[in-house]
Amino acid sequence: MKKFFAAIVAMMLAVPSFAQFASGGFELDKNNVYYGARMGLTLASMSGDYDASGMKAGLTLGGVIGLRVSSSSPVFLESGFYYTQRGGKEDDVTMTLKNLEIPIVLKYGIQATDKIAVLPFLGPYFSWGIGGRIKNDKIDLDESSYNVVNHGDMGVKVGCGAEYDMLYLEAGYQFGIANIADGKGSIHSNALFINFGVNF
Repeated sequence: MKKFFAAIVAMMLAVPSFAQFASGGFELDKNNVYYGARMGLTLASMSGDYDASGMKAGLTLGGVIGLRVSSSSPVFLESGFYYTQRGGKEDDVTMTLKNLEIPIVLKYGIQATDKIAVLPFLGPYFSWGIGGRIKNDKIDLDESSYNVVNHGDMGVKVGCGAEYDMLYLEAGYQFGIANIADGKGSIHSNALFINFGVNF
């Protein structure tokens, strides 16, 4: 697994060195399609009847595809496919949720300099749980989280990205809208995220 992550980082750092063309999606004066790779960090929490508002760090890996949707304005529609680690932490209890996620966001490009574009974005995301654990260090509990939460989730993703040549950096927040509690009560999954990547 460590070799896999190292290979991804090496690819991200190597691509700009031989790319002599401007970055794909954020040439604001052109109509085009762009592709990207993303890797980052989530700081997740849970709100509602299950109190896990403490931040839990997790991993994000994914790829995106974007399309300019306006010929007169630098507006882009971006989607993709992510693996994300979410959950929450409170005292001695930690919940980990492993999700596959598809966001659909609108981005508006602002040309800050000749090489830097700033891109605020907003849109929904849809995710499906593929695994998870609940650990309680105090009573030696380690069990599946699927007796507590539903697999399906959705919410709103808001944030801002910045691109320099092909390098891309973004930060934002995901507000869980769906109630993922499996039974009575309510649980909402939220996360602060920071992603780094490249656009082709």
